[in-house]
Amino acid sequence: MTIASDVLKLLRVDSSDDRQHLVIRSAGGGGKAAEYSFGIEEEYFLADRRTFEVAIETPNALFESANWSTGGQAMREMLQSQLEVATNVHVDVNDAREELRFLRREVANVAAQYGFAIMACGTHPTAVWRMSQPSPKPRYEEMIEDLRSIGHRNMMCGMHVHVQLPDPEKRMAVMRAMLPHLPLFIALSASSPFWNSHKTGLKGYRLAAYSELPRTGLPELFETRHDYDEYVGALQRSGVIPDESHIWWAMRPSMKHPTLELRAPDTCTFVDDAVAIASLYRCLTRHLYLRPHLSKEVTVVERAIAVENKWRAQRYGTDCIFASKDGPVTIAELLSRVIEDTAEDAAALDCAAEIEHCRTIVARGSSAEFQLRAYRDNGEDITAVSRWIATSTISGTNAPMRPGAPAPS
Repeated sequence: MTIASDVLKLLRVDSSDDRQHLVIRSAGGGGKAAEYSFGIEEEYFLADRRTFEVAIETPNALFESANWSTGGQAMREMLQSQLEVATNVHVDVNDAREELRFLRREVANVAAQYGFAIMACGTHPTAVWRMSQPSPKPRYEEMIEDLRSIGHRNMMCGMHVHVQLPDPEKRMAVMRAMLPHLPLFIALSASSPFWNSHKTGLKGYRLAAYSELPRTGLPELFETRHDYDEYVGALQRSGVIPDESHIWWAMRPSMKHPTLELRAPDTCTFVDDAVAIASLYRCLTRHLYLRPHLSKEVTVVERAIAVENKWRAQRYGTDCIFASKDGPVTIAELLSRVIEDTAEDAAALDCAAEIEHCRTIVARGSSAEFQLRAYRDNGEDITAVSRWIATSTISGTNAPMRPGAPAPS
């Protein structure tokens, strides 16, 4: 069957490369909004459908089927227990949400055929990292050879958000200006309170474990592309890394795309949370790009405070109180300031409702709160946590408020 291209455009879908099935894409767009087009990548755990224990070995056929079913948008990650999806480039936030739901449903359906479920969270509650196996791809096998035990401990899943700038050469200045805001994204996305069947006491443990890897954490205070290229070149000439894709900061300029890539968030269990956080990042990117002087205000002191706030976001999640030069700031106060500052950007990008959803996350808690509640409500049965994650990954959209929490204003 051949589908006319004008019909595909009208339906906001496109055909796969082999013309055999449909893939959801963003509507054609132009103007200023298109300058800040964006895409979302999510990593999921594969777990046994009956026990919810994380998978150790997974067949290539599963990923081949998922790749075909999604039009080439599902693939292996570093460990065999992980699967990654990537949306197309979008200018319409509703299209991005629609596609993310589509991708989760498709890979979940394929995984079910092989006896697996997908789980959207930063860490799997019961996974034992010592049993992890690298994916059978040369890149990942080489990385494990270099990283050894630390590579096997990389049993974590994150969300990455790409935003394209009008002038990609200005990404370094925007990245510097964005540094103080990174802890907010970490707190909003926190979905990793468990590690190796233990309650860690942190809402977002993923980045604590991830920091064992080299070239992680907050970016350095580079202002220009030239400075960044000198740094990358030095590591390449020294035989430390083959290319800049081995720089795993919480945010980085993408090597493949003219985008600034946010890498700090945990994978969100709820699709609406993922879209809201991606939208907030997109609006902030536009806001900072249009105000280049703000990058000059991020000094070594500001970066040091951001490092402290990164820890606080990991520890407390949506209950976080951040440090600032003027004293403590609650997450609700900080979010309100950001929403107020970016109101014009949200209007220009038509995602004000998604930005407002971030207030809901603060009021009712991120995925970490729901996981801990499932643990408490089920007599500290950690299997109940895994079951909740697997179910909510597909069906969870409008989660209830946490008891006693005020409604978002």
